[in-house]
Amino acid sequence: MTVTVGDFYRTGCETLSLEIESGEEYFENIIHEKAINRPGLALAGFLQYFANRRMQVLGLSEFAYLKSLSASLQEERLDRMCRKNIPCMVLSRNRHALPGLLDTAEAHHVPVLRTSMITSQFVNAATMIMENLLAPQLRFQGTMVDIRGVGVILEGPAGVGKSETALELIERGNSLVADDITLLRRMNANEIFGTPLELTQYHMEIRGLGFIHIPSLFGVAATRKDKKLDLIIKLHPWKPDEEDDRTGLETQTREIMGVEVPYLMLPVAPGRDLAHVVEVAALNHKLRLLGYDAARELDARLMDNLVRKGHKK
Repeated sequence: MTVTVGDFYRTGCETLSLEIESGEEYFENIIHEKAINRPGLALAGFLQYFANRRMQVLGLSEFAYLKSLSASLQEERLDRMCRKNIPCMVLSRNRHALPGLLDTAEAHHVPVLRTSMITSQFVNAATMIMENLLAPQLRFQGTMVDIRGVGVILEGPAGVGKSETALELIERGNSLVADDITLLRRMNANEIFGTPLELTQYHMEIRGLGFIHIPSLFGVAATRKDKKLDLIIKLHPWKPDEEDDRTGLETQTREIMGVEVPYLMLPVAPGRDLAHVVEVAALNHKLRLLGYDAARELDARLMDNLVRKGHKK
């Protein structure tokens, strides 16, 4: 995944209170690492282990040090740092660039941004945004809903009723994450998060009705910007000659970007309250995570009952 300075700015301009000081034409510079660097040693002249592939943040201590130098020495230190092909610089605490910094940055095609945040807060928030931008991702054909804290994706063939089921779940007080296509990101070795596409965020397509705006109809609490993926449910047309799982003892998973995600298949039949079944499936999954498996407990009771009857004989 490649992240440019422009990607970072567009994603974090509101959250991080970012403004452009100079160099917007160089927004195609690539930020290679998610970590943020404070170039104190580089400004002091030590560049042997300089993390030049990272975004550079100049805070209170960096500004105080630069101001202690003569104008010529300031220019020399900044020039040596910018020659290392750094992707961009960010000035914290709403400080404007020192004399000569913008000229040096322009000469080496380095964008300069400014934020009103204090340095430590900016570093923490910017790191989270970079982790999100650099996370492996894919587009998944399916509708994602937050069902009482459980992130569920509904997938299945076109026309099977994914959006209609999600709509009824929203009416029951649950929240829409994404309709039809969900953008999945692997945030670490064990967690995948789903987000909507920016173009279709907050909207759903209902056959025969068209597009609807969920917050306008059900309130802002009816949508979420992201949610951890906990369960995938495939809806499929019911066929009399196909045998579906009747016990719940079979646990299936589906691999998504190297993460095993619990997976269920639910048949769709006329008259079946599918939204209710999906909601119960999500709550049952949550119960299993807490250590209680109803199907296995009942199976154990049945086996124990058979053993006791066998002993009586």
